Amino acid sequence: MKTTDLKKFPIGEYESPSEVTDTDLDDHILVLKQFPGKLKNLVADWDDDRLDTQYRDGGWTVRQLVNHLADSHMNSFIRFKLALTEDNPTVKTYNEVAWAELQDSFTIEIKPALQILRGLHKRWVHELKSLTNKEFESTFFHPELNRNVTLRESLAFYAWHCNHHLAHLQSLKKERNW
Repeated sequence: MKTTDLKKFPIGEYESPSEVTDTDLDDHILVLKQFPGKLKNLVADWDDDRLDTQYRDGGWTVRQLVNHLADSHMNSFIRFKLALTEDNPTVKTYNEVAWAELQDSFTIEIKPALQILRGLHKRWVHELKSLTNKEFESTFFHPELNRNVTLRESLAFYAWHCNHHLAHLQSLKKERNW
């Protein structure tokens, strides 16, 4: 893997698993449970100079990335709830790049995003732990992917998403010797 690819995908690009087992579900739920604390422990005391540093060339700043995580995970949680309460709903997509350029992502302190993630993940994990195997097979239609996505698949992606962006920030910290 080239250095630029490694900076963009420090844990590798997402590869959709052919199967998400019950053991995988438990592992993914644990990632979601631990993520807000790991993120907070990593970046909560970073000053504005660090928060306004791009985590890679051409990438967002740390501040934008933390706010992106709150935005993305809120959208995912809503998609989960829609799939659990409706028959294969078509989910709304959003332009994450444009959202990252809005003032609430670009200039605000990160504490509100960290608080959102803490509360959101607590609710998300609580709901996930209560789901039956049949409920994990619930689907939503994703227009950008042009296919149905099961909650098992979506959970696998969001566990990767947590680890992917945490690795971005850990790599930046190591690279900058912070």
